[in-house]
Amino acid sequence: MSQNETDIRNILSTHKTIAMVGASSNPERPSNHVFEYLLQAGYTVIPVNPKDEELFGQKVYRRLEDIPQPIDIVDVFRNPADAPAVAREAVEAGAKVLWLQEGVISEEAARIAAEGGLRVVMDRCMLKEHQRLKI
Repeated sequence: MSQNETDIRNILSTHKTIAMVGASSNPERPSNHVFEYLLQAGYTVIPVNPKDEELFGQKVYRRLEDIPQPIDIVDVFRNPADAPAVAREAVEAGAKVLWLQEGVISEEAARIAAEGGLRVVMDRCMLKEHQRLKI
């Protein structure tokens, strides 16, 4: 699992296309704030949520498999019980990293992703790590 500072710095510096599973148009949701921050930081952020159509001018996709471009990071804002299914989708989509946000802890998802060749970050906020490491 990629939990050390060097690995996280490398991930955030070299991988610029993020599919955010659980992105929300509700400004009170943490995913909304993180999504906007990452866009402003220069990342390509692709929202994945079956309920919305558009988020910050970006087309929302219902599933990872619907995204028509390569994905570097799958950032997960979902219940930990949903994480294994998202990990399987991330492997199928050819992502390079599965990033489970703060509070999203799933050893099963981490195992699925790692066995599929993905690097894994778990229980970390991408926004906080980006700010902390001054990337």
